[in-house]
Amino acid sequence: MILNTVRRNTPISKLIRDFTDKESGNVCEARKEIQIRFEHLDWKDQKKILSAFLESGKADRQWAYSKLVDCWDKSFEPRIKELWEKHHEYKCSWPVIRYFPEKYILQHMEEFTVEKDYYFICLRLAGKKGFHIEKEKLTPADYLSVLYQSGGTISEEEAKDILFRIVHKYCIEGLEIPNRVYDRHAFSSWGRIIISPIMFKDVARAHNYLRKLNWQAADWLEKWDEEVQVAISGSPEYKTILAEVTDSYNSIVARIRIAYKYSYLALDEKYKQPSDPDFESILLPRKGYRGKPYGESTESVMPEPGKSSTMSYGIDYDNPPF
Repeated sequence: MILNTVRRNTPISKLIRDFTDKESGNVCEARKEIQIRFEHLDWKDQKKILSAFLESGKADRQWAYSKLVDCWDKSFEPRIKELWEKHHEYKCSWPVIRYFPEKYILQHMEEFTVEKDYYFICLRLAGKKGFHIEKEKLTPADYLSVLYQSGGTISEEEAKDILFRIVHKYCIEGLEIPNRVYDRHAFSSWGRIIISPIMFKDVARAHNYLRKLNWQAADWLEKWDEEVQVAISGSPEYKTILAEVTDSYNSIVARIRIAYKYSYLALDEKYKQPSDPDFESILLPRKGYRGKPYGESTESVMPEPGKSSTMSYGIDYDNPPF
């Protein structure tokens, strides 16, 4: 406790010196303390820290890139440009996409190779002259997000097509870990017995955007979901789960599988593929399923333009702040 108190009283200037002097023997300790204090420091100290971390190794640069999303200053542009063009590190793309001139982004589009890069580029440039949204580069839910946030429109038929494709993907490829499968609002209420398509995260997200883009499609989804719920509640699998499964986690996983099955059966035939598993196999454990919760690292992603900066740390892309 005494050592911790002494360290916390160390001037930030000394910590920066210890961090930059790789022969000091205090690099790791200085790094940790700097990162703990960073949010509460003056801007002049934050700038010095960010500059120092940008001149350090990859892990330190990654930390600096994520902070620059909210702590940007144009003086960083030359160094970020140099690092981006040299390394093309994923997190380096965050400040590039958010703050670099639009002309630069358009001229270097081929360098942004990570799927989520294109999503954030769309949020930045949608509606700008010379930029055309390539729908096939976006996930269906991301496409709706871009349309909504750029003032676009969508027909009811196209919206239904997107929703069915999202549901199909969940049924065939969906994970079984509950907090990775369905919407955070649904996940917060374990008391809901029937898991249905509208609770799948991307479906819930798409539904949220459609309320603003095309309310008819959103209304249609709600009615279709109610029909699937009726099929689930009357199914023998669901009745068996109620009678036999007592462990809450395994019960939720079992209900997810049942939701996959009856959501799939309710899809229009044109969305079903010859390579799809038969409906019985949908209820079997998926490859890699462990039978209990296990930890997952959450990769933070660049917050969307206009969103609160308090949401920029530790954002789960599957659980976006909108």
